[in-house]
Order: sequence, then structure tokens, then C-alpha cells
Amino acid sequence: MPKMKTHSGAKKRFRTTANGKVIGRKANSSHILEKKNAKRKRRLGRPAAISEVDAPRIKRLIGTKNK
Repeated sequence: MPKMKTHSGAKKRFRTTANGKVIGRKANSSHILEKKNAKRKRRLGRPAAISEVDAPRIKRLIGTKNK
């Protein structure tokens, strides 16, 4: 069997923590920022844990073992 290839788009957007959680960018953080208050924009700038439902799919794309 050939080796699985890492998904190039996913490896640029997601990473895993030491405990196996998937970290990624939050939505709504790139445009239409004038109407969002500073506190909200600060929160959106920080990486967030991806939901447990989506995590296995992303882990398969970036080539990590499911923990």
C-alpha cells in the first residue's frame, strides 16, 4: 500500500496539541471588522479548539493518529 499523503491545505490551517486536540482559526475574523468591537476581534484572533465532531476528519487530513 502507498503512504497516505498529508493534505497541503489542512497542514497550513490546523495543528494538534500534545493531548491530541485540533487547533485552528476562528471564523468571522478576516473582514467586515469595523462593526465588531475590539474585545470580539481580540477573541477571534486567538486560535481555538476545533469541535470533537470535526476533529477526526481533520486528523485524517493532516496525518496524525487518532487519540
